[in-house]
Amino acid sequence: MRFEISKVLDAIEGRVSTDPSLARAVVDLAEVIRYQDLDGGRPASLLRLGMVIDALARELEEDSIPVYAVVHRALLSDADLTSNERMVVRRWADDGLVEVLDNPGDRMLEVADLLGLPVLTRVRADGLRGRYPWLVEQAGRVLAPVPGAGGPVFIAHVGGGHTPVAGDRSPAGVKLLSRQWRCAEPGCALFGGGGGGGAFADLSRVVERSPAGQPPPTLRGGAPTCPRHGTRLGDGGPRPRSAVLAVRVGGLIRRRFVLTEDQPAVVGRAPDQAGGIVLGQWLNDEARRWISRSHVRFELRVGEVIVTDVSTNGSGIRPGGSMAEADRVPLAPQQSRVLAEGDMVELYPGVQIGRPDELPAGAPYTPTSVMAEAPTMAMRLPR
Repeated sequence: MRFEISKVLDAIEGRVSTDPSLARAVVDLAEVIRYQDLDGGRPASLLRLGMVIDALARELEEDSIPVYAVVHRALLSDADLTSNERMVVRRWADDGLVEVLDNPGDRMLEVADLLGLPVLTRVRADGLRGRYPWLVEQAGRVLAPVPGAGGPVFIAHVGGGHTPVAGDRSPAGVKLLSRQWRCAEPGCALFGGGGGGGAFADLSRVVERSPAGQPPPTLRGGAPTCPRHGTRLGDGGPRPRSAVLAVRVGGLIRRRFVLTEDQPAVVGRAPDQAGGIVLGQWLNDEARRWISRSHVRFELRVGEVIVTDVSTNGSGIRPGGSMAEADRVPLAPQQSRVLAEGDMVELYPGVQIGRPDELPAGAPYTPTSVMAEAPTMAMRLPR
């Protein structure tokens, strides 16, 4: 049982991120873990975050969806969680996967406003802070996870629109995310060395956080401030250019990934390169035989996405997303091409890579669940 719960917590860990390019919604972890009516279990359970993430994936018909989680500092020692759950949350905090704060409710709304993300909360929109008018004006920006027949579903606090809806980043968010920031506190996981400075430093993944993946600072008196340490941030210069791409397999977006000029990405069946995008788990037998271990490499050069075929069998370009066979442009092994707006790279029929908003919609099956490894007794869904 303990091993199974550890496996599902590891799966949930892969869906929490403070990267503004990847997060799809904002949640208050201290609130979500106490949605006892989702499973009829103990007063607080970290598994409920996984249930809400699965519900978000079903709503958006997209796999591997990360959420931006803010965490009240008291949760790190909350006796309603198991010792293993507390250790996991602390590790997430030390790795910069979540934000640890004294007032997560205010920060949750600030992040949603800065990044243009929906908020998943049961706090009614009319009870939220009035400085963010979109909370009550735009349906789909504040949604409540509630019990449903097959797991949590979302209901809108106001108006219609039961699907989470993203908006534009606020002008302040655009400005803040154009710069990179540095925190004076040693080991700051959000604006420093990327982990290793917390109570569970020996368990942290001590890696340098890419400046392109930094979360937005909080604003205090108009000054960019570290939300965790409360210290004013130093300006580290322009934020590196970045581009977000997505892999679509069988009609479903399976994963998004970020390119920077310092961080190219290799996509294939099972690439050996660090940070490679692995597709094997989503491919049928024929696709596995056709798609090479390392099939295509994406690079960002002077703001342009360059795709190079590094496979044995070659690829194709779908200009403007056209699925007409006459429009398909072959991409031979070792050939490169600029990925123009609307273009898709096709590794095999039904396996495409492109900019997320430009990939065709429509999913013929349910996204992979992070709760697949959850013990049955921990999933007493209401009937």
